[in-house]
Amino acid sequence: MGPLLPAIIGEFGLSHTQAALLTAIPTLLMGLLAAPVPWLSRRFGRDRVMLAALGLLTLSTLVRAFADSVALLFAATVGIGGGIAIAGVLIAGFVKAGFPKQVAIFMSLYATALALGSTLSAAATGTLAAWTGGWRWAAGVWALPGLFALLAWLFVARRSPASAATPAGAQRYGMPFRNRTAWLIAAFFACNNFVFYACISWLAPMYVEAGWTPSHAGLLLATFTLSFMAANPVFGFLSRDEDRRLPLALGAGIALAGILAMALAPSVSPYLVVAVLAFGTGGSFTLSMTLPLDNTRHAEETGAWNAFVLLVSYTVAAAGPLAVGQLRDASGGFQSSLWLLVAVAVAMVALTPFLQPRRHDNAAGR
Repeated sequence: MGPLLPAIIGEFGLSHTQAALLTAIPTLLMGLLAAPVPWLSRRFGRDRVMLAALGLLTLSTLVRAFADSVALLFAATVGIGGGIAIAGVLIAGFVKAGFPKQVAIFMSLYATALALGSTLSAAATGTLAAWTGGWRWAAGVWALPGLFALLAWLFVARRSPASAATPAGAQRYGMPFRNRTAWLIAAFFACNNFVFYACISWLAPMYVEAGWTPSHAGLLLATFTLSFMAANPVFGFLSRDEDRRLPLALGAGIALAGILAMALAPSVSPYLVVAVLAFGTGGSFTLSMTLPLDNTRHAEETGAWNAFVLLVSYTVAAAGPLAVGQLRDASGGFQSSLWLLVAVAVAMVALTPFLQPRRHDNAAGR
């Protein structure tokens, strides 16, 4: 939605803070809806819940593209956030169950796939809007990948022995609210996602405001997502040990260097600076998603930890787009917003020494 925000602001008369809700709402729901997903998976079966989430995401994407009111625009955005939230929580348990000895590699492949989709949409959306003469078709075309995702998961479900609901006698795990390691993981992931979603939301509008065309700004956003994608397999293959503190510190430090350079001189080599920032956040992202798997033994326990981390981190990360939008409205520019992101990146670096994995007995994960 980043390249389309200026057009949506103009059509609906939104403030920058209101426009930020178009990305903040899905991010917030990715946190809030993480809590009930383990129960849904136990009750109805992972694959049925996944298919329902993908269906909701696809339909809501189409509805939002042709919304004729602010209320419908935001209602469809809620549906999009719900679909993303539910599907995202289920992936970690799927990886833990199917590939328990290769979690870093497979989570990096998952993160790479996320970034590939983001790159293609960021690069194409501005151009599609220019070709079609508006933002609506450029937004609606992304319902098509949702249909492909539904077909793909139908293929997975037919070959998966874990597609049924969890048996009644199986051991169950609650979210680790009293576990210090889980809170540290959630805090690190929150900082990284705060920076990531703020950039996804506002990089393109920031440079459109500076005089760039939407297509040009969309290419800058595509550079961000492409560099983010490139970092995922690199950090996944570099991090072979369950103690991932060194590569986590490297990723966080690279992200800090990129956002600091942008805050000091936003017009100097923006493509290079954005690439550096995204490479750091991408590496930190893929390893952050692996941390709950490193600290758990069983797929359902992993699901509970993953739900907790997503609940905390995405609830915090949703403030990223909103904070940037509010600071832009208050100050008339994006400079103060960039320094806010610098502070968050500093906190992310400071957390890395405390992320050593700790094995717990089953009671600690409840």
